[in-house]
Amino acid sequence: MMKTILVTITIVLSSFILNAQDADSMIAEDATSETTTITVNVPVKSDKGTVIFGLFTEDNFMSSAPLQGLESEIVDGKATVTFENVTPGTYAITLFHDKNGNKKMDFEPNGMPIEMYGVSNNVMSMGPPQWSEANFEVKGEPLTLDIIM
Repeated sequence: MMKTILVTITIVLSSFILNAQDADSMIAEDATSETTTITVNVPVKSDKGTVIFGLFTEDNFMSSAPLQGLESEIVDGKATVTFENVTPGTYAITLFHDKNGNKKMDFEPNGMPIEMYGVSNNVMSMGPPQWSEANFEVKGEPLTLDIIM
């Protein structure tokens, strides 16, 4: 059971950066649609590697590519990204520290993660995060989130 959960986490977190759409493709087709930004700050214990982020809706949370996928260098123990052109709605964010730059979350042979990960609302459950715990509302104004790993 634990191995299945960890494999699910691996697949989702690893695939979202590879399949993510760039921010420019997320511009609303309706020019009258109001969009905003979500800035995410993450403290990181090591400046080695990068942090990979994914922005999800309930429809694609933990199952497919995110609406937007971003990657950040780590500077002075912190990684920061800004998701742009986000329409008001309900979202969740997942991220992981890609220490070795292979664009996927790595695991021990027993299925335990080697690389740290985090989820919006700082959900720290044993197993994959749940939408009901990780989601947050985006309104018309810019939003800043601090997520820990």
